[in-house]
Amino acid sequence: MKTLSRPEIAIKMKESGLVPLFYNKDYALVEKVLLAAYKGGARFFEFTHRGELAHEVFTSLVKFSRKQCPEMILGVGSVVDAGTASLYMNLGAEFVVSPVIREDVARICNRRKVLYLPGCGSLTEISQAEELGCEIVKLFPAAVLGPGFVKAVKGPQPWTSIMPSGGVTLEEQNIKAWFDAGVTCVGMGSALIPKNMLENSDYKSIENNVAKVLKIISETRSA
Repeated sequence: MKTLSRPEIAIKMKESGLVPLFYNKDYALVEKVLLAAYKGGARFFEFTHRGELAHEVFTSLVKFSRKQCPEMILGVGSVVDAGTASLYMNLGAEFVVSPVIREDVARICNRRKVLYLPGCGSLTEISQAEELGCEIVKLFPAAVLGPGFVKAVKGPQPWTSIMPSGGVTLEEQNIKAWFDAGVTCVGMGSALIPKNMLENSDYKSIENNVAKVLKIISETRSA
């Protein structure tokens, strides 16, 4: 797959509607989860930077993905400083996600023309993020803010693109509520990739979860 520009990745993220996010220190496990997500139809995957030597896992994941999942766009999450963002971009990250707004991260991503999604919890933070050049903002914690917050933001700022994270579940009613409110895409972690499936090595069910969510998103948008 050819290298995509930042605007192209933002457009594809909107078209997909789903960004699975996952972390584990066991590379073999992460590889299987990535492959399951890909088979389910996901074309984005956020590897969260949460553990010691996590970047080494990501390095191997990039190499595997480019051979076995050529259409997958890999990014990194839980980034809170420019050094970490720079490290992962050098390792192949095509988008960067933070739980908060970080101007230093926005600057380094802009310098490299890499998509940056900062975590925002208010209209003021969203406006600040857009002033820093962010095409899509991460709504966090989405479970606290809810779809009503998105709808309220989209009233005065219809141009704002939002990805809720931390409050999206597998239930059709929940997913539909987010997209009806006007989100661009959704980030999903443990709801999509639950602990019991990992413990049972049930990767087929993870694949099915991804396919189910993408189907709901497609049907909601069509309606």
